[in-house]
This record gives sequence, structure tokens and C-alpha cells, in this order.
Amino acid sequence: MDMPRIESVTPASNMTLEIQWKGAPASAANLVGWIATGGELLAPLKSADIWKTAVVTDYGATVEWAGEDLAIDAYHLFQIAEDQRDFVAEDLRRWQEEIGLSNNEAADFLGVSLRTWKNYRAGGAVSHVVQMLLRASQRDPLLMHAHYRPRQNGRPKHAA
Repeated sequence: MDMPRIESVTPASNMTLEIQWKGAPASAANLVGWIATGGELLAPLKSADIWKTAVVTDYGATVEWAGEDLAIDAYHLFQIAEDQRDFVAEDLRRWQEEIGLSNNEAADFLGVSLRTWKNYRAGGAVSHVVQMLLRASQRDPLLMHAHYRPRQNGRPKHAA
């Protein structure tokens, strides 16, 4: 993916930014977790007066707020917004096809029942934890390599 660029931002309530991307669909990013883990450096963003000063800078590469070193780059903002987007049935199908797993293997990898996996694929709500795991496995193939266990065809061999 090319480096994302921000066209405009609108600060909304609850520490959320509504973002218009250049050449990509608009999205929203709730930054409450980023701010909460940013310690004293990001604490000023808890102020509604500071929060509403968000502006796009550096030709769409960052969002900055009034104050000392209050900024987030477009790449990380895009990742946060993407990670907060719901993982829908089409995303599940694409993930499963890209990795090449059967329904049973996908359910095994995620630690859910086959019935739950099929419910997700049919459009049922995907749990927050499963969404995080699916996205993490897309970003880091080593996660799949470490935890995927392929199913064997046929009956298990009889113990001697």
C-alpha cells in the first residue's frame, strides 16, 4: 500500500477524528487508547479545547494539535482507523482464501467452533478478539506460522 495521505480531518467527540483520505474512502479513528497510553506527552489532548484544534499538516502526512509535539502521522492514523473498522463476512472470506484454510482449520486457528466460524461467514457479528487476531495474522505471517496446525486427512492412526 502507498503511504496514506490525509485530505481533511474533523475532530468529533469522544477523541474521535473523522478523516477524509486522498484517494481512499473516508474513515473515523477513535484515539482514546492512543492518548491514554501516551502518558504526559499526549495528556493535553484530553482537553476539548486542544482536541478541536486538529489540523492536517506536512502535505497530508500528519495531524497536529495546538501545543507541544502533539501529532500523529498518517500511516499510524490509517492503521488505527482500519483496525477499528468492523471485520465483515467479505473480509473473512478474503482472509480465508488468501491463507488457504478450510473452514475447520480457520475455526481451529481462531479457537472457535466450526458453527461459530460458519456464523461469522454468514454475516454474524465477529467478536472483537477474533477481529484483532485476524488483522494481526494478516500483518504478521509469523503469527500464522507459529500457531496454525493443519488438519490431517483420514482417520487418526490407531495407537500401538
